Amino acid sequence: MALKLALLGYGKMGQAIEAEAVARGHEVVARIRSQDDWSLADADVIIEFTQPESAVGNLERLATMGIPVVCGTTGWFAQLPRVEAAFAQAGNRLIYASNFSLGVQLAFQLNRQMAELLAPYRDQYTPSIEEVHHTAKKDAPSGTAISFAEGLLPYFPELTGWSLDGIKPASLPITARREDPVPGTHTVRYESEIDRIELTHVALNRRGFALGAVLAAERIAACTPGAHHFAKILF
Repeated sequence: MALKLALLGYGKMGQAIEAEAVARGHEVVARIRSQDDWSLADADVIIEFTQPESAVGNLERLATMGIPVVCGTTGWFAQLPRVEAAFAQAGNRLIYASNFSLGVQLAFQLNRQMAELLAPYRDQYTPSIEEVHHTAKKDAPSGTAISFAEGLLPYFPELTGWSLDGIKPASLPITARREDPVPGTHTVRYESEIDRIELTHVALNRRGFALGAVLAAERIAACTPGAHHFAKILF
């Protein structure tokens, strides 16, 4: 069924989402660039790709509007319980993710399997994560890198969490680099004295993220009220 979509945030990602949506037979009825002009027309779904500092406020406001929301903004997940409560209370639906790429979601699954396999040998292998993004990305480390960390850490209980550049003792180090024009590269690395094992996902362009967001919009009507992770919809 063709959808009418409103795009909250119309930068490079918003434009990529519009291209994928139109290619799949949907219509973009609103392109919202300002906090002051939320003309949502008669949208069936709102897709939010803005900035970490505005995401929570945007989502709480959108929850009350009764239009389902797909959110691809990262850097706000510490406030997820607050957002979940807003959507549950309003009886509205939200799909969120640190990364809407199907390839990344598959890599998340592989990451957990790899961590489970290496857990018995964690006295020999030291894990770390590296992410590289374009210089316009504001949050560091990326939400995707944090998701990789969260999938790995349960299998390495001696680690007390993750930290940027490993500045906290006994933490999983995440290195964040900013280089143009990289859309997003993530590597989970295990290194011993004799070898190195790596799982790497390289985004070649923004199309994978955009397609995933549109797929989420297509499937959100089947969700129950509340907040749902994109992986739940896929797997």
